[in-house]
Amino acid sequence: MSDPRSSVARVRTTTVLARHGGFRILAVTCRDDHTGWSGPEPRDGFGFVLARRGRFRWSADGRVVDVDATVGYVSAPGVEERFSHPAGGDVCTSVEVAPELWRGAAGPALYVDARVDLAHSRLLAAVRGGDVGYAVADELLGLLVAASRAPVLAGARDGAMLAAARAAILAEDPGGLLPLADRLGVSPYRLSRAFPRELGVTVTQYRNRVRVGKAIDRIAGGERDLAALAVELGYADQAHLSRVVRTQVGRTPGALRALLQGSSRPAKATAQDCTV
Repeated sequence: MSDPRSSVARVRTTTVLARHGGFRILAVTCRDDHTGWSGPEPRDGFGFVLARRGRFRWSADGRVVDVDATVGYVSAPGVEERFSHPAGGDVCTSVEVAPELWRGAAGPALYVDARVDLAHSRLLAAVRGGDVGYAVADELLGLLVAASRAPVLAGARDGAMLAAARAAILAEDPGGLLPLADRLGVSPYRLSRAFPRELGVTVTQYRNRVRVGKAIDRIAGGERDLAALAVELGYADQAHLSRVVRTQVGRTPGALRALLQGSSRPAKATAQDCTV
C-alpha cells in the first residue's frame, strides 16, 4: 500500500505583506507533515526567514538547521535549499533584500534573541499600518541591523539533542534543567554545556528569551491584562515580568503595548508547492 500522505498535495500559502524598491516581505504558511527532504530550490538573492509558529528543518551546503521561533535561517545567492517538516505546519516571515541593503553574514543560521524578535514584531505592526515607503522601510532597516548583530550559528555538534531541548522549552517549561535532561535522556552537564557552545546563551537565558518572546507575541496580539499574562507565563507578578522584559528588549510591557499597536490591511495570497 502506498503512503497515504503521497496523495496529499504539499502546499504553502505565500502572502505578500509589503513590496518596495529593494525589499519584499512575505508571510509563508506551510501545511505539511513529512520527514523526507524536498527537492533543491536555488536562491538568487539575500534574505532570511523567521518562524512565527511551528518548526521545521532547513538544509543547504551540507548544513542542517532546526528552525523555530528562536533560530532562523539565512539565504544567499547560489545556495540550494531543502526543507523537511517532521513536526507539521508552520508560519514564517520571509525577508528578501537587495544586495546593497544586506547587513548579515552568509548563513547558515542566526539566533533570534528577544531584540530581534521585537524588531520582527515591530516590522509586522508597521506592515499592518500600510505605510510601506517610510514606516515599513524604517522598521525593516531596524530588523536588518538587529539580525546582523545576532550570533550566526555554524551548526551544532549536539544538533538533535539541542533541537529536542529547544522544542521542549518552546512547548512548555519543563520545570528546570535537571527535569529537562531527564526527559531527553541525556546528561545535564552535556545539556548545560551545549546551549552556550551552540547558541551563545545559557539554558536559563534561553528559557527567559522564550518566555519574553511569548509575552511579545501576546502583547502584539492585543493582550491587555499584563498581570494575568505574567502569571500565565510563570512570572511571580507583573513587576517581575516587567523587569525581565525590560532587561531583554530595553522596554517595559506597557511600552511594548503602545509600540506594537497597528491596524490590519488586506494582502494578496497565492498557493504553491511547499518548500518552506
